[in-house]
Amino acid sequence: MELKLINGGMATDDRGSVRFVNEFNFEGVKRFYQVQNHRAGFIRAWHGHHKEGKYVYVAKGSALIGAVPIDMMINQAVDQSKVFKAVLSSNNPKVLFIPSGYANGFKSLEEDTIVQFFSTSTLEESMGDDIRFEYRLVNIWEEDYR
Repeated sequence: MELKLINGGMATDDRGSVRFVNEFNFEGVKRFYQVQNHRAGFIRAWHGHHKEGKYVYVAKGSALIGAVPIDMMINQAVDQSKVFKAVLSSNNPKVLFIPSGYANGFKSLEEDTIVQFFSTSTLEESMGDDIRFEYRLVNIWEEDYR
């Protein structure tokens, strides 16, 4: 399976707004969890699984999301062309699918950013398939000033 961005949208009228990602169907999802860092700019990375896939959605604020093949992380031979990064924002709803075999991480870009993860593994399955790497091993976290 490949990394995939599933586009959503937002509708606003006199009653308020609705954010949606209608093409996301929760197929294979066994659990979800929500992460909120204590400050903007905080990095949580790298966390990978050989068997578990994840869907990522930013419910509030914005975050820089990264994904890197685990094998490259283990071998410390990172091919930058295979490093994925994207900014997800609650103002432009999308769901990112990160398949098994990838390490992922994120940096909150705004105060009170909330990132939701939908996992294809139970907590017990995930705990036996958990690989962690130093966040600096692949450094996508610096801003590109333009």
